[in-house]
Amino acid sequence: MSIFLATSNKGKVKEISEFLGELVIPYTDVIEAFDIEEHGDTFGANALIKAKAVYEKLPKNSIVIADDSGISVPLFGGEPGIYSARYAGVNASDKDNLNKLISELKKADIKKTPAFYTAAIALVCEEDEFVVHGWMHGDVIDEIRGNSGFGYDPMFIPEGYEQTLGELPKDIKSDFSHRIKALRLIVPIIEMIKRGRI
Repeated sequence: MSIFLATSNKGKVKEISEFLGELVIPYTDVIEAFDIEEHGDTFGANALIKAKAVYEKLPKNSIVIADDSGISVPLFGGEPGIYSARYAGVNASDKDNLNKLISELKKADIKKTPAFYTAAIALVCEEDEFVVHGWMHGDVIDEIRGNSGFGYDPMFIPEGYEQTLGELPKDIKSDFSHRIKALRLIVPIIEMIKRGRI
């Protein structure tokens, strides 16, 4: 029973394979890449849309997992939220999105405000479909600090720390990352599927 990831992002494939302790195959290794319209209104809905779209094109004994994640700022009504990857426009880069959020904070004259990351991981298999979530809480600030991580990491200070994710070592982040928290919840589901208990 193979586990496929509904992305061709090699970084995500490596990270998830390392965490699960087994090979996760990008779906583009077996079928051609295709566009998936993410029209859900939550991270979980979009993760499930991606997982189902890929599962429908693969052998029925496959397990497909997909993730959708982003950052939310309650002060701005939860923005960027599900639009985190395209906050500054459809073809925006990580840097464009980061700079837009910093610009919004500066416009509102806010130096620091609570925010949180969400990671939703969906799993689709012959037996059923599942969605789990992980969160990481902290604050966003109106400046870039550090060059580690990606996305909004250089402006996000996790709870209990004074440094941004852009300044903290990678191994510290992996202890409480929203994606790692969600992956911890998906592991027992994969184990039960493999043992035929679902």
